Amino acid sequence: MPAGLPGSTSVQNLANPSLGNFVIFDLLSGPKGSPKDRDVQVPYLGDPAGSGFAASGNTSTGGLSTGIGFGSPPIIGVTAPASILAAGFNDDYTPGATKPDGTATTDATYMYIGGGKSLATGVSSPYTAGYGIGGAGQGGSRDAGAGPAYTGFPAKIVTAAGAVAIGAVVETGFTNRSGAALTTGQSVLGSSGTASAAPA
Repeated sequence: MPAGLPGSTSVQNLANPSLGNFVIFDLLSGPKGSPKDRDVQVPYLGDPAGSGFAASGNTSTGGLSTGIGFGSPPIIGVTAPASILAAGFNDDYTPGATKPDGTATTDATYMYIGGGKSLATGVSSPYTAGYGIGGAGQGGSRDAGAGPAYTGFPAKIVTAAGAVAIGAVVETGFTNRSGAALTTGQSVLGSSGTASAAPA
């Protein structure tokens, strides 16, 4: 099921919600019509001509409950013990797409066992594009692109160089969706204004 946002109505959640608190989700399942969203009429993976599954009109909360310890909020403070390093992350960390030190991954094996998909022979064939953690809410839309291969908006740890209002740009391309204004040096999981790549 695609992600539903707390604070968006049922009708909005079935369309393309943006209201309510910011939630984070898997980019391959949170956006409507994404590869692992099996609540809409999409072709079976590996069989583009397949009829897929009929839409049931349901949405999920879309939030991750894995104990990874961050979303947007929290706002990571300037100094220890609340600093970005003390929190176990670095600036520009992109969940699911980089290691915590910022080194980029080459496939989705950080997101899924085996990389998220297998060939008909049973051999794993990791996703190499379109994977990671996205988010929506506080004015940020859930869905981007065109169906049936809908995409979402990735998230990245960004740090304010000055005062940043709710919904304003923290760093180039990434917006403050935390629901609180930031001060100089504070970090937050920012929401990209650029859609994720098509899953591949």
